[in-house]
Amino acid sequence: METSGEEETGHQMERTTADYMGMLATAMNGLALQDALEARGIYSRVQTAIEMREIAEPFIQRKAEKHLNRKRVVIFACGTGHPYFTTDTAAVLRAIEINADVILLGKSIDAVYSADPKLELNATRYEKISYMEVLEKDLKVMDSTATAMCRDNNMPLLVFGISDPENIVRAIKGEKIGTIVS
Repeated sequence: METSGEEETGHQMERTTADYMGMLATAMNGLALQDALEARGIYSRVQTAIEMREIAEPFIQRKAEKHLNRKRVVIFACGTGHPYFTTDTAAVLRAIEINADVILLGKSIDAVYSADPKLELNATRYEKISYMEVLEKDLKVMDSTATAMCRDNNMPLLVFGISDPENIVRAIKGEKIGTIVS
């Protein structure tokens, strides 16, 4: 049985410290992804919201766009660089900044449902749903800040299951999978 640090020590980690540690973890994941892509001949760059020039570029919108125009993959790490903002919000922010066509959101379930389909057998699966409905029904697709940012900037979102690794390819090809949120 796992226990939290708070249960073991009686001390709960301060929120900003935990958030910064999470941001640093995304930098490590970004470097690992970059290494895996480049081992397959796919040029990529890691850009971070927290400066660490020895291992990654700082996030600069125009530089990210330049890399994308050169057909490089750009991996955004360290969230927004600020505590209290989730990686969902950071992903939406970066997508808006680079004028992305769509956000692809891989989840452990295959689409957006009216309730957790693992707990609620009669949960309704949505093929399309609006951001307003997601917020009104409190569906927890993403955090509410990220959801509202997508809505306010007309940024479409495709939610799909990642249990089948081919779904990423299907999503990129525009095949009909998951749920479109717009």
